[in-house]
Amino acid sequence: MKKKKAFITGIAGFAGVHLVNELLDNGYQISGSVYKDDPPEHINYLKDKVHLIKLDILKPERCDQIIKGENPEYIFHLAAFSSVGRSFLHEKLTYQVNFEGTLNVLQAALKLKKLKKLIYISSSENYGRFTPKNKTLTEDDPLNPVSPYAISKVAAEHLCRLYFDQHKLPVSIARSFNHTGPGQNENFVVPSFCKKIAMIEKGKAKPVIKIGNPKIKRDISDVRDIVRGYRLLAEKGNSGRVYQLCSGQAVSIATLLNKLTGLSDKKIKIELDDKFNRTNDIPIVRGSNTRAKRELGYKNNFKLVKTLTDCLNYFRNKV
Repeated sequence: MKKKKAFITGIAGFAGVHLVNELLDNGYQISGSVYKDDPPEHINYLKDKVHLIKLDILKPERCDQIIKGENPEYIFHLAAFSSVGRSFLHEKLTYQVNFEGTLNVLQAALKLKKLKKLIYISSSENYGRFTPKNKTLTEDDPLNPVSPYAISKVAAEHLCRLYFDQHKLPVSIARSFNHTGPGQNENFVVPSFCKKIAMIEKGKAKPVIKIGNPKIKRDISDVRDIVRGYRLLAEKGNSGRVYQLCSGQAVSIATLLNKLTGLSDKKIKIELDDKFNRTNDIPIVRGSNTRAKRELGYKNNFKLVKTLTDCLNYFRNKV
């Protein structure tokens, strides 16, 4: 049976590595783009599994050359400037990578004759502030971005819709909510807790974890569920349509940390520290995955405690 051919931009990122495993398990032949800042351990893990190609998506001619040469049936566009906090410090670069880079990928994809689907990876950050504060978000809720990162993602979504409407490019949008798991770097909340606990267990840090507002709630999924959603979206999703990939549940920072410290045999003290609070933090973010369940057969297979355990064990091995 002939293998389906996929090309992944940002293949060596956190989600990219897990997407490779998902696609390999489902009979895909894979190539993907890497960049100079990609984690070396991810490159080493992938190099014997897939075909890796150096690519800066801000160079349109190179995008054309590489994507035309690979001639994939499926493109998963994961490459992005992905830090909300750092997007305020690197505003212009954020817009360039997330908007212009996406434009270059879309234009290259237009030239493919056998493309079945391009999946654009977007974000729940696009909703920004909304009312009422405890509502469950759906794909039809208005977008109100409050960071350069989210603005760039909303703009790129509009670009994808334009290419579907004007050029009939088969592009679908995955609006992903927070996700975590083994391999995510410590700039994100769950792995930052996991690294600290692993260091405490090894005697390399004091048994204290400082946090900001413990009541903030987020819809958190396992990255392995999210990347399965990307595959299902490529195979079953409707072009020109947005699909939320999320758990449908909101979990507080306090609950996450309590579950994580409960996985350790060390006594760890939790302290509140205002310096970890962000002025634009949204109190609660929760999404509905009804559309993805109904149209794609999507579901969350990983329980939260399994996700947290695997993430903590990853840092135990690393530390």
